[in-house]
Formats: sequence, structure tokens, C-alpha cells
Amino acid sequence: MSFGTRFFTWLHGEHVGTDQFGNRYYLDKRTKGKPRERRWVLYKGIPEASKVPPEWHGWLHRTIVEPPLNRAPQRPWQKPHEPNLTGTDLAYRPPGHVLKGGARAPGSGDYEPWTPN
Repeated sequence: MSFGTRFFTWLHGEHVGTDQFGNRYYLDKRTKGKPRERRWVLYKGIPEASKVPPEWHGWLHRTIVEPPLNRAPQRPWQKPHEPNLTGTDLAYRPPGHVLKGGARAPGSGDYEPWTPN
């Protein structure tokens, strides 16, 4: 986070909440209550948009009006939020991927290649 962002937040920002990852969410005091409130997030650590949980994403994009301070109970079928892991060692790699050994499972034997007459 740059000095300018911190200074702007100090001047015009009103802290409305923090998520479980430590990201802090702000509302512009000058636009509070107006149709197009200005909202932003200060990330903890590396600024990565996929670190914003779904409930806060909805608030940032004005899908919901009130900040999600009281989290709804987690349903049994819901997974905990994870940031985008693409480009890391934890990224999903299908069987046969070069970085996973490069050997794919043998075919089932039902494949017949086309040959011209």
C-alpha cells in the first residue's frame, strides 16, 4: 500500500470492518449515504483481489447495503474461502501435467484412430 493510499484513507476513509484474513474495508465519509458510495479495501500483505471473501465482495460492489459484520452461519456444503492459487505450488494440476510427473493414465482401450481408405 502506497503512502498516497494511506493518506487518502486517513483523510476520507471510515473503517467499517475487517475480514478473517485481516483485510480492512473503508467507506468514503464524503459520499456516505449517497447513491454511489465509494468503498475500498486495504489488503493485509500482498494486494490480491481474490483474497476478498464473497460477503465482502458483495459489499464492495454494492450488491448488499450493510457491511457483513455478522457473518451468516456456514452451511455444511460450503467450503472455506481460499484465494486464487494459480501460479503457486498449491495450484490444481490435472493428472498428466508436466509439473506433476507428465505421465498420464493409459487409455481405456476403446479408442480407434481414423485411417483413410
